Amino acid sequence: MGIFNFSQDLGIDLGTANTLVFVKGKGIVVREPSVVAKNITTGEVEAVGSAARNMIGRTPGNISVIRPMKDGVIADYETTAVMMKYYMKKAMKNRSIFAKKPNVMICVPSGITMVEERAVIDASKQAGAKEAYPIAEPFAAAIGAGLPVWEPTGSMIVDIGGGTTEVAVISLGGIVTSESIRVAGDNMDEAIINYIRKNYSLLIGERSAESIKMDIGSAREQNSDEEMDIRGRDLLTGLPKTITITANEISSSLDDTVDSIVNAVKTTLEKTPPELAADIMDRGIVLSGGGALLRNLEQVISDETKIPVFVAENPLESVAIGTGKSLEYIQHFRSSPNVSSRPLN
Repeated sequence: MGIFNFSQDLGIDLGTANTLVFVKGKGIVVREPSVVAKNITTGEVEAVGSAARNMIGRTPGNISVIRPMKDGVIADYETTAVMMKYYMKKAMKNRSIFAKKPNVMICVPSGITMVEERAVIDASKQAGAKEAYPIAEPFAAAIGAGLPVWEPTGSMIVDIGGGTTEVAVISLGGIVTSESIRVAGDNMDEAIINYIRKNYSLLIGERSAESIKMDIGSAREQNSDEEMDIRGRDLLTGLPKTITITANEISSSLDDTVDSIVNAVKTTLEKTPPELAADIMDRGIVLSGGGALLRNLEQVISDETKIPVFVAENPLESVAIGTGKSLEYIQHFRSSPNVSSRPLN
């Protein structure tokens, strides 16, 4: 009977680091890096997603590996549209030949401008969407994390992605107060690269920095002797070199980024109405996004705010799951555009 399923609506988490596509009734069917490899000479797209990510730092001169999303917004419009088209096609590969164009729910940072939001909607339509509805990233993350966003109670979500950290207090289906900073996972990688270059005169790539962050990175120094061997290019000799770095060195390199995230949480709490602040004291703060997996981050935020902090069950998928679940409320977004992407105050 699938032949009569004329439309297959999609929820898209178009992130700086990764893109996830949720198909209504099926769940998340696409999880790929937001990376595109282009041939500079011909302008043709050589690879998208994981295949393109594997080319980072390993391409010949005529191929450029691009991350078309920067700080949660579109940096390269044409490439983003091509990438979205590829992922939407991949998500709907088994759809009926009679299927109409899908409606798409797509997440955007809460601090996005109207021009940036319009670019996301236009790119979605160019990629093959019938209608595109924006949903604020922290609102989608809160739905995906199972928070009671439609109830008259305060829920606080901190979504730490690749390009942006979104902090929001949500009640009655809307964002009451929010803070969006362009400091997140990519900045952690950058901080590690800069620390190793400055202290060891060793140049490492983005992928190496990400591996270091995931293996031994921590939001605070620990009482452990954890170490890791790192390979890179010696800036003094120009030759390959291996060094050993400790977990505590990496945590100290991440101090500024972690402080920025903690300050964004504090700023949002300062703007929160007292009744909702009381709810948050009871319910705690929920962390989502890839950055939430940084060791001890929840403990650092909890110590600074004196509020319990929890990591969502599926932090990497919370936004995509929430974007997909919000397809059930598509009428709500149709009749009240931007209700969940604009603070109420």
